[in-house]
Amino acid sequence: MRGGKGRFLGLSRTVVVLGFVSLLTDISSEGIYPLIPLFLVDVLKTQIVAVGLIEGVANSTASLLRIFSGWLSDVLGNRKWLTATGYALSMVSKPVLSISNSWQAVFGIRFADRLGKGIRTAPRDALIADSAPAEQRGVSFGFHRAMDTVGAVTGPLLAFWLLRSLAYGYRTIFLLSAIPAALGVLILIIFIREPRCERPAHAERPSLTLKGFSREFKLFLLAATVFSIGNSSDVFLILRARNVGIAAASVLLVYVVFNIVEASLSMWAGALSDRVGRRNVILAGYVVYAVVYAGFGLARSPSTVWALFALYGVHNALTQSVQRAFAADLCCAGARGTGLGAFHTLTGVALLPASLIAGYLWQAVSPSAPFYFGAAMALISTVLLAICCRQGAICTAT
Repeated sequence: MRGGKGRFLGLSRTVVVLGFVSLLTDISSEGIYPLIPLFLVDVLKTQIVAVGLIEGVANSTASLLRIFSGWLSDVLGNRKWLTATGYALSMVSKPVLSISNSWQAVFGIRFADRLGKGIRTAPRDALIADSAPAEQRGVSFGFHRAMDTVGAVTGPLLAFWLLRSLAYGYRTIFLLSAIPAALGVLILIIFIREPRCERPAHAERPSLTLKGFSREFKLFLLAATVFSIGNSSDVFLILRARNVGIAAASVLLVYVVFNIVEASLSMWAGALSDRVGRRNVILAGYVVYAVVYAGFGLARSPSTVWALFALYGVHNALTQSVQRAFAADLCCAGARGTGLGAFHTLTGVALLPASLIAGYLWQAVSPSAPFYFGAAMALISTVLLAICCRQGAICTAT
């Protein structure tokens, strides 16, 4: 299945439309994401361990759906409506957050939001991969990530303006965040025209197991999952920024810097992976992550934190879209939704131990300890990927 070519950078219409959907969705989600841990700690007086529990359970449990939703999109031969359902569920959760009065309520709302992400992620990524030729897959995923991240820049800036200039409270901002999310759902429903995937009559029904996938794909999953165990929720970066001395409102601007760097480099990193190979780009991203997290562990001044957040944006640009493109390369077309779902599920489930370990280390050892642990896991993943996974592996079957 291929989307028709659009006029924007030669990318398919499907890729371009999904980019704008993600732009609007991230204006909504990322605008409030840095405020949620502050709301929990400052307003609801929640313990840091509970913050780690909320993020870890919400992200990892919802991630279990990703392999199922990807598999279902393979079985149905249609990915649009699963993608739309996931975006809609996340949209509905936003205004409910504004009336929450306990960390348990926030937990339920965050779970619903991440559930929506779990439903949409694998079908959406498979839709992008199906709409782009292999030699343009990196730049297509890079464009999507760049648009996603532009939304992640715009959202916190809008939230900062509402918080500082208009003196809006957390709850009002949560309520307003539903507007761009609703627009994104409407654009997806109206403008995506997805043809059904054509599967040969003799093709086997897609399976929920990894039995039919290549050794290279399984080794990549192993390396990516080990990396994710050290990749705790970004709320710990936000809390570390506060811990080092950055004011609450300024935390939003630090987060904006990180997203500006990622948005600027994501499409370039995707295009680079089309030329030099995805494994090499991912390896570079893992090394940058290790440096950044070691730096957060050592940080003692606000200026250091600003620089580290910028460098963290470089890591995200080198890994976020490129890992998805690499997973798509290693999966054949008829099982691409299942394979991408497995990638998102395993790396997402790893967020539960990652965030719980980080919360425990923060309180039991020191605020620096989670970041030293993350740096060590990134280095282990770098070695695994370099030794075990062959550069240039790709599934050419249709």
